[in-house]
Amino acid sequence: MKKAFTMLELVMVIVVVGIISAVVIPRTQSNSLREAAVQVISHIRYTQHLAMVDDKFNANNPNWFVARWQIFFQLDNSGNGNNVYSIYSDRDLDDAVNPDNGEMALNPLSKEQMTGNSLFNDRTRDMDLSEQYGINNINTDSCAAGVQRIFFDHLGRPHVNNNTLYGDLLTNRCSIVLINGEGNITIAVEPETGYAHIL
Repeated sequence: MKKAFTMLELVMVIVVVGIISAVVIPRTQSNSLREAAVQVISHIRYTQHLAMVDDKFNANNPNWFVARWQIFFQLDNSGNGNNVYSIYSDRDLDDAVNPDNGEMALNPLSKEQMTGNSLFNDRTRDMDLSEQYGINNINTDSCAAGVQRIFFDHLGRPHVNNNTLYGDLLTNRCSIVLINGEGNITIAVEPETGYAHIL
């Protein structure tokens, strides 16, 4: 006796696959706002990871904590008004607003510097949120007054500043709002754990 599929079984499989396809295909539309939020969350987590694996402690320097890894949201320095962000560690401890060339994290896939700032030739273009996703504003006001950077310590805890060793820990949820012509989406960074998620 031969073991094979009957014509009825094959037709049923084709019908089931067709129904599943009809349900899934309409949901594959891209949403640039959500894609931007997912990327930013991924990079916040990567910044936190770098802070936990790259110990910046230096017993010979009382201000070693200034070199903490951070994610910095800013307008592009070229003056084009684009919203960009960078991941870096202030290695030379100059506490400059703009990172130096050797302070950027490197993209593990492309070896480009992890910044959207057009001052850097080997930048990661996806980090220019205006160019890639149409983001026209980033609001970080809920984090702390005037804060555009989130720092992470060796335990992965978020800080709103790097002026003191532990006095500037994030104490309330930090909301990062990405805004474009379609609407807005909010990314939350939780205090103590640094857990980042979409609200």
